[in-house]
Amino acid sequence: MRKWIILGLVLILIIGGSTWFFIGRDSEPAVAKAITTTVQKGNLQVSIDGSGSVEAANSEDVIASVSSEVDEVLVEKNEIVEKGDELITFTDGSDPITAPFAGTVTTIDVEAGDRVASQDVVAHVTNYKKLQTVISVDELDVSSVKKGQQVELTASAFEDEKYTGKVKTVAKEGTYENGVSSFDVTISIDKPGDLRVGMSTEAKVLTKSAEDALYVPIEAVQLDGKERYVNLATSDSEDASTTKQVVETGMNNEKYIEITSGLKEGDIVSLPITISNDSSTSGKDGMKGIPGGGMPSGGMPSGGGMPSGGGMPSGGSGGPSGGLGGER
Repeated sequence: MRKWIILGLVLILIIGGSTWFFIGRDSEPAVAKAITTTVQKGNLQVSIDGSGSVEAANSEDVIASVSSEVDEVLVEKNEIVEKGDELITFTDGSDPITAPFAGTVTTIDVEAGDRVASQDVVAHVTNYKKLQTVISVDELDVSSVKKGQQVELTASAFEDEKYTGKVKTVAKEGTYENGVSSFDVTISIDKPGDLRVGMSTEAKVLTKSAEDALYVPIEAVQLDGKERYVNLATSDSEDASTTKQVVETGMNNEKYIEITSGLKEGDIVSLPITISNDSSTSGKDGMKGIPGGGMPSGGMPSGGGMPSGGGMPSGGSGGPSGGLGGER
């Protein structure tokens, strides 16, 4: 009996050792491989995103300024009028009611023989050729939005179309909801085309831009106390050595950060990312909290046309996209 027990134990040890050997051989430890990128030069742009809907820039009620009897209504609903066209005349010879601006008569609320009082609404005129959109901007970003800034627009109804506009007004008072304050920003649309009142829009307000700027991915810049630095690589190979290079930075969006001192175009920097032997990727501290405020989403692509996503462009002329970063 004792002999069989000993043989069983030996068999268990043999099976367990073989299993450990094969599993251990196939599960090699993760090996860190350096990820590098080059310092690029191009147009860096920062923008603020917002959603809204199309509305008419001019749309208002037509108000009677006298109390009198209507003699004649000279227009019909849906009729197009020019500014100053007569709409309604009165039997007592009072000054006729005229169109306040060019547009379409959307409603007529009186007819011949009706008596109106001063301040009564007698009609409504809307200009469908002059359109705008109103977006909501977070309180952290509204200080960067100014009248006259360029805007890129898209509409859900026309996904392949691009529209442009300019900031027309920025609200002086915000609205508070769910613990967040936001402000309305009105944007005039340059060429509305087939856009219609009520259609949804997405806007990118260009708040900052720099031509021929040096930039790197935002995760390349790290913080050591108050000092910002990058790991400057000797080459783009996986086993390249690196040195700590102190840099000065300018503006940034959600993907890239401007380098104003410490690097030159073409320099190779190492990113704080490791890749294991099974190609899984894990990020490290990255920016480690570069100070400077909130990071809204979205971004304004530059004329060079940066690809979407987080990858660095191969050329140096394109400008990156992204949202407004901490540098203001």
